[in-house]
Amino acid sequence: MSSEATAVPHRSLAGRIGRIAFIVLAALLVLATAAAFFLTWTIQRSFPQTGGELTLKGLEQTVTVQRDDRGIPTITASSTDDLFFAQGFTHAQDRFFEMDFRRHVTSGRVAEMFGASQVATDSFLRTLGWRAVAEQEVEALDDTTRGYYEAYADGVNAYLASHSGADLSLEYAVLGLQNPDYEPEPWEPADSVAWLKAMAWDLRTNIEDETDRALLAARLGAAGETDAEAQALIEKIYPSYPFDRNPVIVPKISTADALPTGTAPASYSGDAQPRVTDALTTVDWQQADGVVEAASMLLGGAGEGIGSNSWVVSGDLTESGMPLLANDPHLGAALPSVWYQVQLKCEKVSQECPFDVGGFSFSGLPGVIIGHNAEIAWGFTNLTTDVADLYIEKVEGDEYWRDGAREPLEIEKDVIKVAGGDDVPLTIRRTVHGPIISGLTDDFTAIADDPVAESGDEVLSVQGAAEVPEGEVAVSLRWTALDPGTTSTAIFALNTARDFTEFRRAASLFDVPAQNLVYADLEGNIGYQAPGRLPVRGAGDGWLPQPGWDSSYDWTGFIPFDELPVSYNPPEGYIVTANNAIVTDDYEHFLSRDWDHGYRAGRIAHLIERRAAAHPLTAQDLRDIQMDDESWIGKQLAVAMDDVTVTGDGVRAALDLLRTWDAQNEADSAAAAYANVLWARLAQNIFAEREVPLPVGDQGRLFTVVGAMLDDPSDPLWTNDRLDVGGMDEMLALSAQQAYDELSARQGEDASRWSWGSLHALTLTSSTFGTSGIAPIEMLFNRGPYPVGGGSSVVNATGWRLGESYATVTVPSMRMVIDLADFDDSTWIHLTGTSGHAFHRQYTDQTEDWSRGVQKPWAFTKKAVAKAAVDTLVLKPAA
Repeated sequence: MSSEATAVPHRSLAGRIGRIAFIVLAALLVLATAAAFFLTWTIQRSFPQTGGELTLKGLEQTVTVQRDDRGIPTITASSTDDLFFAQGFTHAQDRFFEMDFRRHVTSGRVAEMFGASQVATDSFLRTLGWRAVAEQEVEALDDTTRGYYEAYADGVNAYLASHSGADLSLEYAVLGLQNPDYEPEPWEPADSVAWLKAMAWDLRTNIEDETDRALLAARLGAAGETDAEAQALIEKIYPSYPFDRNPVIVPKISTADALPTGTAPASYSGDAQPRVTDALTTVDWQQADGVVEAASMLLGGAGEGIGSNSWVVSGDLTESGMPLLANDPHLGAALPSVWYQVQLKCEKVSQECPFDVGGFSFSGLPGVIIGHNAEIAWGFTNLTTDVADLYIEKVEGDEYWRDGAREPLEIEKDVIKVAGGDDVPLTIRRTVHGPIISGLTDDFTAIADDPVAESGDEVLSVQGAAEVPEGEVAVSLRWTALDPGTTSTAIFALNTARDFTEFRRAASLFDVPAQNLVYADLEGNIGYQAPGRLPVRGAGDGWLPQPGWDSSYDWTGFIPFDELPVSYNPPEGYIVTANNAIVTDDYEHFLSRDWDHGYRAGRIAHLIERRAAAHPLTAQDLRDIQMDDESWIGKQLAVAMDDVTVTGDGVRAALDLLRTWDAQNEADSAAAAYANVLWARLAQNIFAEREVPLPVGDQGRLFTVVGAMLDDPSDPLWTNDRLDVGGMDEMLALSAQQAYDELSARQGEDASRWSWGSLHALTLTSSTFGTSGIAPIEMLFNRGPYPVGGGSSVVNATGWRLGESYATVTVPSMRMVIDLADFDDSTWIHLTGTSGHAFHRQYTDQTEDWSRGVQKPWAFTKKAVAKAAVDTLVLKPAA
């Protein structure tokens, strides 16, 4: 057979293979296209309608929802029922999955959505009993306020009536793969109120420090230190607030005659013994290294970086002659952002419909939390007072010891429902102080295993002590958030306050979480009020766990509101709050020993005074101050390293960066990258790398400790036998070399190419599917990384966890500068965007601006809102 003849079959075979390959490729393309269309359809089907008209059952009259180019809604209605109905509907349009997930967390029902992995979380949260407390608070609401919550719930449920599954959110499509039977329940007022308990947990201040101190005292005792020696070392590494260096919020409390006349009476007197309610229980959450850490993962984490900046400047110091108010709350980075920006306007403001307010709300909660109305503006920072104590209880069977006698435990049986699994029984035990939380978390259980307690001014090792009753050891929690409160009412009082008197009345209701409140009004006044239900303690101060068997250590009441710090038009012309000490130690009531150490507050006050001395302040000045990146500890290290001898060209080049550094932690700074890694290595070497590791935690506290050590080369903490280091210079040289080695491994040996922003980058992570461990699903919901500047205990407070990672984990969750001369010219930004829908154009449309410190004006007046509107949705009542 000829070669030409034999070539034909080969060509035919090649042709057939080619045709088959083409068909397969075409089929794959068709399948891929179909999958893409299906995914796109699944994603976009939940995007809300923002224009045109909708008819809704439950509305009384027409409501308009005008959205600007960032999707931020302005809701205008003729009655409060319609106003809050529409707010609930709008929140559900943009954020319902976030709302649904939050209410499962606050009620300890996460396992009903995500299965057995969440049982430990639910056990802890169910024990704390946030939902039960919220139900009691709803029951106690006045009729008007309860009506607001009910109207809001009706609005949410109106949205649920026409949406389900993937129509609500992409998350429900993904959840359906794991839990196909899940359906959201109708919204209830208690779902809204319970979120306030979650925020109180996020801002719980010193529970971690109290726990760390108790565990450290036990470790030191096991290592042979006496109680007195352990106490001395703990007090050294947990120093008092540096009053000589950093400011307090209220240098002089305004007296009654300096306040406006007719100040409303306080909502509580503080005289009565606080009632321990039946609602006390505990919290537990995701699979993590610990239950408390898991609960923190939901909220973004407590600890390093949780706090806030706010300040208000009198018109005496401003270009316009009117006050300026700035605020940036520091919370865990969250996607979507914890905040939802909204304006709520009555068509005609009257006593029956008194709302004309704009600012930041929480999805799931009616009203506005931080912002302004037509007459006043306000901002928040965490008060950082000590409102929670651990108690060491001695338990025998179903009883516990108290004042020499045994009393019955309060015992509750509960059941945790588990998606795809069997029910899990839960037993909750409570003492007079609150729920027993040992056995639910690693740290609290460790305290019970080797307990120490406060005993007068000393540390008491509980095991074997003669004065301690017999029985097993348990740890209970006394916390103000576990008593029913009035914050759910305070929100609306703030929204409608017209002057400082009404503002203080609202503040008196804002009991949990306790916040610093700053104020400004159109009359040119500025002010400050410390609200909150702040305990009056008995024999102890809550710095360590208290002996639960001795009632002399119980709380005896709360500080009367009229005795809490207040300031009105102070002579300085400004008020700065940054979680620093509120007052000096001569204040008549104990507030805390665990303040933020004031480095942010000191820097803000310095910049205000420096700029005001140069020119009248403008809103841009305040925005610039919010983005200040100066590192206090970086400046100290740059000076200290100048005389340290190191070997090697690389580490010498790295130290040269510090000699010309302006101490600004800017994202593109090589010197900032080295300074922060140097600081991390130094802190680890001084505190953590020891036979008995010392806790690191809050970096501001460590600034105070190490700052004092740099002035004292003989300090014994400079010696570390485990590292074979015998003094300050050796410790600094070792840390410098380690920092160079670490950065070289991460970013290359050329020091000039290092970057703090990439090392410190922020990745926005969904609190549910963003940590699923399944990369394609995580890619659907997570965004970033975004290079950012700032740092811990820096005004631009992008916090990171020393010893774990340099990645940003806590952030200025929003920034605002309110100009009382022109509300329309006030500027705003928050971390992500209005939408909670992945791939929506407003999912993360604000993040780039946020990372660069850009804020945008937000129209408030009627004409300006109409001009800025790009979408208008008209909600009409059903016939």
